[in-house]
Amino acid sequence: MRKHLVEVRKHIGMTSATLAMIIIAACGSSSPTATAPPTPTCVNATATHHAYVVVQHLSGASLQRCVGFAGDTINGKALMDQSGIPYQTQTFSFGLGVCAVDNEPKTFTECFPKDQPYWSLFVEDNGAWTMAPVGFDQLNLKDHDALGWRYVPAADQTPSPPPTAKES
Repeated sequence: MRKHLVEVRKHIGMTSATLAMIIIAACGSSSPTATAPPTPTCVNATATHHAYVVVQHLSGASLQRCVGFAGDTINGKALMDQSGIPYQTQTFSFGLGVCAVDNEPKTFTECFPKDQPYWSLFVEDNGAWTMAPVGFDQLNLKDHDALGWRYVPAADQTPSPPPTAKES
């Protein structure tokens, strides 16, 4: 009887191993061999030109979006609108002021409250950031340019730019 139990256990063990190999072969392994098309990393990815939006939060967390466009340039407001990054503005004498980007701050009662963090605007051209000379709605970006937003403490009057845009 004991010999019979040993034989049954061996058979079960071999059957289990065989079954496991069949399941792995049928379901695939954990290695990335999927043939599904990759998710587009750019809105209008097939467009001739691409511009980027880079956002860096007060926490240091950042995100980037790419937008394809057909003309020679894309307006900063159009770039923001098409990027899908939520933002809120207020109209001032100089144009649109940005009060919130990517839900930071969560709520506000005035766009630029005294002694509170603010959104600093940069433009990246050929891999180098500069402070934007005008409001984002007055900027026109070329192929591979980027619009950069960095949420900075009120005391930071000469903020550093956000991370450099990575082309997708």
